[in-house]
Amino acid sequence: MAFVTSEDFGMPELGEVEAVKLLVAGGFGVGKTTLVSTISEITPLRTEERLTDIGAAVDDLTGVEGKTTTTVALDFGRITLTPNHVLYLFGTPGQDRFWFMWRELSVGALGAVVLVDTRRMQDSFAAVDFFESRNIPFLIGVNCFDGAEIYDEEEIRNALDIGGHIPIQLCDVRHRDSVKLVLVRLIEHLMLQATTDITSNW
Repeated sequence: MAFVTSEDFGMPELGEVEAVKLLVAGGFGVGKTTLVSTISEITPLRTEERLTDIGAAVDDLTGVEGKTTTTVALDFGRITLTPNHVLYLFGTPGQDRFWFMWRELSVGALGAVVLVDTRRMQDSFAAVDFFESRNIPFLIGVNCFDGAEIYDEEEIRNALDIGGHIPIQLCDVRHRDSVKLVLVRLIEHLMLQATTDITSNW
């Protein structure tokens, strides 16, 4: 899925394009779909369905009472970094009953953004545990919702019970520059992690 062909003048051949797969995970209504939509250079693929009365009996809408749709499979977006490097973003569904999709989406992923809403910090525990158990490097993106209390990095780190090596980045996923900063920090984290792994194997 590189979206280039050998017939495109001046473009690399299909086999020369390197794709980087990243996940965007987190609790229900934390802003995953918005993040992918904000940064994607293409119209993002969405698998959203309207929330129903039946679903309301299962999903906890506390703090997101105005939410009317939910992702049931994935969100997908693309960013071309260079002619030879393409970034693919896959947003995961947030509800417990769709978590079986996380295993499928995590195959081949180099890293992840775990989005956090400080009003519902406990909703992020499952995502943190998921990536830690699979040794997939991740970054914590604290989505600063309007009216939400702002906590310092150490408070967030303690609340999530994560180590000092995991980056924490405040963001507003409605703004492209803010999302870019999150992804840049994640890529830097992945590069540092790769360097550390190589060094430790010498």
